[in-house]
Amino acid sequence: MMNWNALYDRLKTRVPALELRRDEPMSRHTSFQVGGPVPLLALPKNEDEVGQLLSAAVLEFGVRPFFMGRGTNLLVSDQGADLLVVKASDGLNRLELLEEGERPGHSTILAGSGVSLARLSGFALEHGLAGLEFAQGIPGSVGGGVYMNAGAYGGELGQVVSSVSSVSCPSEEFVREYVNPQFSYRRSQFQEEDDFILRACFSLKPGDPAEIKAKMEDFAARRREKQPLEYPSAGSTFKRPAPVDGQPVYAAALIDGCGLKGLSVGGAQVSEKHAGFIINRGGASCKDIMELMARVRERVFRETGVTLEPEVRCLGGEGEGWNF
Repeated sequence: MMNWNALYDRLKTRVPALELRRDEPMSRHTSFQVGGPVPLLALPKNEDEVGQLLSAAVLEFGVRPFFMGRGTNLLVSDQGADLLVVKASDGLNRLELLEEGERPGHSTILAGSGVSLARLSGFALEHGLAGLEFAQGIPGSVGGGVYMNAGAYGGELGQVVSSVSSVSCPSEEFVREYVNPQFSYRRSQFQEEDDFILRACFSLKPGDPAEIKAKMEDFAARRREKQPLEYPSAGSTFKRPAPVDGQPVYAAALIDGCGLKGLSVGGAQVSEKHAGFIINRGGASCKDIMELMARVRERVFRETGVTLEPEVRCLGGEGEGWNF
């Protein structure tokens, strides 16, 4: 059984400035606003703290941490999880325009894993660089966004990421550099690696700032009009299904077509505004959300033959039985 007190004491000795929280409720760190406690949550402020943290936890104690960004795509068990969670906090916020672009005719922005995608896209706008307009309204971080290849409105981070730097478990000495990493729909090669993403470079083309801003404002207006932004959620709950007979298929349309808007379990509900969102209307538990997801999947499969795959990651007790 893991001695979390011993790990806490070792980390405070080795990395005195590292922010550590004991028995931290994960409801404070997920956009669903649900989730029980974890015995230890670390919020490193810089890359050196990440290396020191992993060295002590992995090499000395044999603990494999769970890495997270801003928790906008995460569902945590009501009982919590017996894990060391390492969160890319705002301290990992390096953001700069590099002097030389990595590709001809492009400019390169370097962003730390804790930088919000909203801040990153705003920075691109300030420098007249196009290609990140779609990311302005995605509530996640660079690290989490790269990990899952976040996207919206036809754009994905994988389209503009040119390189990624990560620190590898179990050795903090091994910083990997990935040039032109591999991405696919809502997937990246980092989902197969046991790494903590430190930073990423984005290769962008110069554009007209007025056109870039107008595009961002258009996307923002669409989000306000169509998405239930007033309620806690994890954005789109299910991934876009594979095409059927060569035609695109959308999870929200399937769910709506099955008459599931407004379906509720406890405090969890299929949004009446956008069927692709499961929302926390107040007091929802992880169990409520997972049961509602299961009901939606079962109904959609029964009526359409399409199996919906969750876009949300699950952590902790209930997730052990998550056979989606």
